Amino acid sequence: MEEQFCFKQFVVHQDLCGMKVGTDGVLLGAWARGGKRVLDIGSGTGLIALMMAQRYPQARITAIDIEPDACRQAHRNVELSPFAQCIEVENYSVQQFALHPAHHLLFDSIVSNPPFFVDSFKSEGDKRTLARHTDSLTFCDLFRSAAALLSPMGELSVVIPTVCLEEFEAESYIHGFLMRRKCWVKTVEHKSPKRCLLSFGKCRDGAVEEEEHCMMTCSGEKTPWYQTLTGDFYLK
Repeated sequence: MEEQFCFKQFVVHQDLCGMKVGTDGVLLGAWARGGKRVLDIGSGTGLIALMMAQRYPQARITAIDIEPDACRQAHRNVELSPFAQCIEVENYSVQQFALHPAHHLLFDSIVSNPPFFVDSFKSEGDKRTLARHTDSLTFCDLFRSAAALLSPMGELSVVIPTVCLEEFEAESYIHGFLMRRKCWVKTVEHKSPKRCLLSFGKCRDGAVEEEEHCMMTCSGEKTPWYQTLTGDFYLK
C-alpha cells in the first residue's frame, strides 16, 4: 500500500522520498512567518510548502530539493492539492539556486528543515541519509545562500535539534543575521527541549522573542499550544 499522510486540506504521498512527514516539518510549517514570495529549502515531500500555501493564500512559493525523487514526490503532492497554482517545485541545491541568473527576485520568507547529522554514519545511496546530513547543506551554505536570497526585511525560519543550537547561532552571526524569534519545544513536560524553532533576519526591532512550549501532556494529549498551532492541519 502506498505511503501517505492525510491533512485537512491536502494529502502528502511519501513513497519516493527519503524524509517522511515528521513533527519537525509540521511545527515549522505552522510556525514560520510567510510573505508574498516564499522559498522552501530542502522541500522533500513538499509538506512545508503546502502548509505555507494554506496559511498564506496570496504567496508564491518555490520549493527546491537536491534529490530528484523528492522533487517528483513534491510535484505530485502539489499537483493533487488545492495549491497547485501557487507552488513551483525545482530540482536544485540552494547553492545552485542562489547562483542561477534566473533567480534574481528576493524572498520575503525562507523556510528550511535543514540536515543536522554532522558526524553520523552515512550509507552510500541512502536517500534518507542525504536528506538528513550536512554534507549536502552545511549551516554555512544555508546562511550564505539565505543572505543572497532573502529580502532586507525578510525572515529565515528553521527547526533544529537543541544540540545544534550553539553552532547554528554562531554561523548565523558570521553571515550577518540577527535572531528574531526562538521557541524551545518540549515533547513532554518533564523532558528537556528536544528541538528549537528559530527565525533570523538581516535586521531586528527590539529584543529576541523567546518562549518555551510543550507538545504533549503527561496523559498523552496535545497541549492547548500544540492544538492551536497545528489545528488547521491535523485531522485529529
